[in-house]
Amino acid sequence: MINKENHYVIFNCCKDIDICNCASLVLAGGVIVYPTDTIYGIGCNPYNDNSVERIFEIKDRNKRKPLPILASNIDDVEKIVSLGKIGKLLAKRYWPGELTIISPIVDKNISTKVTASKMSVGVRIPNNKCTLSLLKYCKYLVGTSANKSGEKPLKSCSEIISSSLRGFDALLDGGTVKKGVESTIVDILDSTAPRVIREGAIASKEIYRMLATTQ
Repeated sequence: MINKENHYVIFNCCKDIDICNCASLVLAGGVIVYPTDTIYGIGCNPYNDNSVERIFEIKDRNKRKPLPILASNIDDVEKIVSLGKIGKLLAKRYWPGELTIISPIVDKNISTKVTASKMSVGVRIPNNKCTLSLLKYCKYLVGTSANKSGEKPLKSCSEIISSSLRGFDALLDGGTVKKGVESTIVDILDSTAPRVIREGAIASKEIYRMLATTQ
């Protein structure tokens, strides 16, 4: 279905062909809005500079703020970052799930616009059947919240349609996301002192308690 007023295609998570077509759009340089286990996200191919640039423009986002990347499995994650011992422990405990792990980047082909020219990037495996199916086709996806910077996260297709968000190519309708809260972000760049830099769906104290038991 085409949203004629806002000029984007609406795909449905219930249809495999729609998920496949949405992934093809990503690989061709498109920007899509899609459901995750936390909120609706907006994403593109993290290797495509022009597509990443569009994300910043659509969100009115500060270009000095890096963007996270989603993948469907740990093998694909470890092709783009080095998780190390701490990262692997966190991944084993919380993935698929609501934790983003900032790790040293190893894939230098990732757009520097994604990383804001840093040598690290946030990674996550989301616990959402639709998103995981999408990622099996396109492998990697920028995974930032589908809202204007400073505005509240959106958790349904209807909220996306009625929002001020414009300029993307497709919306993958996965119904209403139950959580409606962004992922928690933990920085493991200093492996001796990992730190939570944003508390979201997982409480900071839970992360620190888990890390304490591994030392």
